Amino acid sequence: MTLATAKSGDRAKAKHCAELLGTGPSIDELVPALSLLGERLARLLPGRLARFSGGEPPLVRIGMPMDCTLASIQADIETLASHALMAVGPAGLLMLATFEAAPVLRLIDRAFGGRGTVPDPLPDSFPLSAELLLARLEEALAEALTAVFGGVEEHKVRSLRRDTSLRYLNPFDKREELLQLSLEVEEPGVEPWSFSIAFPQSTLATVTATPRHPVRSLPRQTPDAGNEPYASVPVPVTAVLVDMMIGFSRLSALRPGDVLPVAIARSVPLQVDGRTIATGTIGEVEDRVAVQILQAF
Repeated sequence: MTLATAKSGDRAKAKHCAELLGTGPSIDELVPALSLLGERLARLLPGRLARFSGGEPPLVRIGMPMDCTLASIQADIETLASHALMAVGPAGLLMLATFEAAPVLRLIDRAFGGRGTVPDPLPDSFPLSAELLLARLEEALAEALTAVFGGVEEHKVRSLRRDTSLRYLNPFDKREELLQLSLEVEEPGVEPWSFSIAFPQSTLATVTATPRHPVRSLPRQTPDAGNEPYASVPVPVTAVLVDMMIGFSRLSALRPGDVLPVAIARSVPLQVDGRTIATGTIGEVEDRVAVQILQAF
């Protein structure tokens, strides 16, 4: 065996085998984690958004996680929008929040005593009042996400900068695969509004990681779902193929023959009482649509 000696002042760089280091989770593996993260966010965010709805916490609904890129996010936005680059923890793991102009301007009109009227046509840029509101929305989202991630300094979320152009914001490589989660905010008597957050795989894998060595606990007896009286209890299970948001004006204008383009998620969630219990892919068995389970938890 030959030993090679590095020159004085040089330090050899270690090279590690990919098989030993392992690779990060795939997007398919991260979809269930993002679904659970979204469910926790839907419970914690209303309290932070109450300041924008007259003190009453609104109802927050989450959409189905969708895989995307910066290019697809930009293509889905037809009008003015604000993109906020946010960082998680001291390491500065990045994520992106997107607020379209119409919901923001509707909130501003209501804050000044209006009924939530949106100017038509929409302006080419956000007024100062909108910039101030966007800063408060980002702060509320950061607080809720910090709580979702455990409320520790390691995962504290903060806003970095915002821009109406993803090109100038340049948050990630334009070809990087992202997972996007849409959230719809509902308040009594007013039109719902929505926004979205997108995570690179590396960020999502870190904030949803579980400890390698969990605290051991004494074994406990749990009911066996395969035995009576539980085995025969019917449980409604929903396979969510498409979960989309449509503006009320467009929804009210729908007519027979209209075509709505939809995107089918790569992993289809199976839900019981609104909670995701498994994910799978759509297929066919004996001429019937079927779901093949890929993950169950």
